[in-house]
Amino acid sequence: MRDYQKYATIVAVFAAVLYVALVVAAFGMISLLTNRDVITDPNAGLLVGPSMTAAASLVVFLLMLLLGLRSRPENQRIAVGHSLGTGLAAFGAFVLVGTILFALNAGLPADSIAFAGSVLLGPFAATAGILGFIVTLVYSMVLASRMPERGRPLWPWERRDD
Repeated sequence: MRDYQKYATIVAVFAAVLYVALVVAAFGMISLLTNRDVITDPNAGLLVGPSMTAAASLVVFLLMLLLGLRSRPENQRIAVGHSLGTGLAAFGAFVLVGTILFALNAGLPADSIAFAGSVLLGPFAATAGILGFIVTLVYSMVLASRMPERGRPLWPWERRDD
């Protein structure tokens, strides 16, 4: 693995952790302000909500890795389109995993469709998608800002005097 790929991987890991932290904080604030639970159906079970968030987080992480590892540093640009696609994929993963897990737990197709509709219309899936877009956009900005540099960042006393 080359240096720029190592850098992109490490920054992607930190960005994914940031994404999870932002999602948890945003869900908590939305839940507090709207007096609404993330998963309102009691038949969903305990693991549906965390699994939905984990799926969205995994999608965001993998798509950031794809962005960071496929382009050489001199070709890195701010990827608005890729970030938008990542946000939509996080939104889709959030809804899809929740619907599948609810269907496995509840067993009734009509209830699964109603659950999917409530997740689609609620603010939490949109929040997961918007935060996926923002974090991926900032990740691409960080990678693009290193374009002129070669190698790892140096402390002032490590730099050669030119």
